[in-house]
Amino acid sequence: MVTFVNKLTVHGDFDTFLAVKDRLTAYMSAQPGHVSNQTLRHVGDPNVVLELAVWEDAAAHQRAVRSEEFQAIVKGLGPLATPDPGLYETYEAGSGAH
Repeated sequence: MVTFVNKLTVHGDFDTFLAVKDRLTAYMSAQPGHVSNQTLRHVGDPNVVLELAVWEDAAAHQRAVRSEEFQAIVKGLGPLATPDPGLYETYEAGSGAH
């Protein structure tokens, strides 16, 4: 399992941002390999949102983001928010992995 974490700093209209984000989340949730999704809003800065999406593996996530439909939807976020994305794997304390 891997987790996609995207910190989004919203600088456009927040309601418009949510509409685009919700379309994107609905699309991604329907893709093969998608396990779960969660959206978090920063308590001290309501313009900062974290998107957490769990995927079966990195390859499933990559297939989803390379699709034309994903590219068309995500293009709408550009004028509304600045992303800071990353794909993470679970770190097990004491596993020796670095």
